[in-house]
Amino acid sequence: MALKVYNTQTRRKEQFEPIAAGKVGIYVCGITAYDTCHVGHARSAVVFDVMARFFKYRGYDVTFVKNFTDVDDKIINKANTLGRTIGDIADQYIREHDEDMDAIGVQRPTVAPRATDHIDGMIRLIETLQQKGLAYVSDGDVYFSVESFPGYGKLSGRSLDEMMAGARIDVNEKKRNPLDFALWKASKADEPWWESPWGKGRPGWHIECSVMSQKYLGETFDIHGGGEDLVFPHHENEIAQSEGATGKTFARYWLHNGFVRVDHEKMSKSLGNFSTIREMLKRYHPEVLRLFILQSHYRSPLDFSEQSIHEARLGLERFYALLKSLKDNLAAAGETLPAPVEAFKKQAAGMAESLESIKSRFVEAMEDDFNTARAIGYLFDLVRQANNYLEMTGKKAPSPEKIAVVRMIGSILDEMGDVLGLFRDDPDEYFRRDREREALKKGLDIAEIERLLNDRSEARVRKEWGKADEIRVDLAAKGVTLKDGPTGTTWTIE
Repeated sequence: MALKVYNTQTRRKEQFEPIAAGKVGIYVCGITAYDTCHVGHARSAVVFDVMARFFKYRGYDVTFVKNFTDVDDKIINKANTLGRTIGDIADQYIREHDEDMDAIGVQRPTVAPRATDHIDGMIRLIETLQQKGLAYVSDGDVYFSVESFPGYGKLSGRSLDEMMAGARIDVNEKKRNPLDFALWKASKADEPWWESPWGKGRPGWHIECSVMSQKYLGETFDIHGGGEDLVFPHHENEIAQSEGATGKTFARYWLHNGFVRVDHEKMSKSLGNFSTIREMLKRYHPEVLRLFILQSHYRSPLDFSEQSIHEARLGLERFYALLKSLKDNLAAAGETLPAPVEAFKKQAAGMAESLESIKSRFVEAMEDDFNTARAIGYLFDLVRQANNYLEMTGKKAPSPEKIAVVRMIGSILDEMGDVLGLFRDDPDEYFRRDREREALKKGLDIAEIERLLNDRSEARVRKEWGKADEIRVDLAAKGVTLKDGPTGTTWTIE
């Protein structure tokens, strides 16, 4: 099956055909570096991270560019309020952003350019637009004339008349048309500035992405991405100024992720209904957040609630419980059994076929506009089949057939997990960290739980089954669930 993506500009799925065979260039609009990242930022980051991972999995050479806006009204206002420079503010929140992204398994982009490092390129682009009659100067500001670009509105599907009729735009006597947007802003008091042909000033917001994307990916590149709130006006304006300057298609495919919603409203700092990534990671394993995000299709709205996060945690726990079982079975078998592939072909062809089918369906789901929701559903099918197999063979001594199955299941989970950025932790470490978080939330004493577990183990050795059961019931009353396995007893907190 060929890879298909939903193109916002054409409003349909299209077969992905790269400009250069075997290569893909992706540009995604990054954060404005003035505050700590929240779950909405995590969604966009995880979504495009998985897209880049899947392209790599399919053998593409990926150039992934994601920018930082480090000069903006919000950054300037915060710097002035705190008596710091915009560079200090941007550095702080870019550093925090990178720490947060590392924590949730988002791979670093190929290039992460900052707007202020590309001022010269912005000035050159604005000059080109002026020369072509697409931009005009007004009292030190420079504006793009939307009426001079015939294709304006093609991404958002709006006509100029509709936009004029429905727009709520502040009156600005400097503009010829209320929809015209700033390419360059004359400097004001207490603002940073750069020298330009139009006097001291700073760039408008939209111009930076045109310059940085084309610098690193070329005048026409494969994929431009971002949140759906950027379709208009940001991405619409990027198209106008980029294609107006070059006369070439800017980006061939436009991909946009849906909002994270709280009570049916977009999660945002302005509404105050956000949870930061850092707050979430104090309470949940990083992969809980990833699984929560990826269990919905990237274009769909994502409803955030404590219940939905809790359900994602339980789902992730099922994967790690299987990984723990696989690890324990391998440990019990040792390394003396025959090579897995040969044993598998001879004794477990049916199971091999079933597992390969799940893997194929996973890939097909990803090729259908990166449908992670369906892909993860297939991985849950794998969990069910694997658990049934392990339960069926659980009381038997390890055999070449069983260990071959175990290794194949583990290999598929590792391979597909790498695409999704999941299952990267050691299962024992995962459950240890999960227990610590849940115990902290419920005010439980981990040392006391471990002491009771030790007492129960000793009682079982002495065959004091009544005492062992009493301890299990006592722990269950505290929300602690025990699971006895071939390598000992594990516990979780419900």
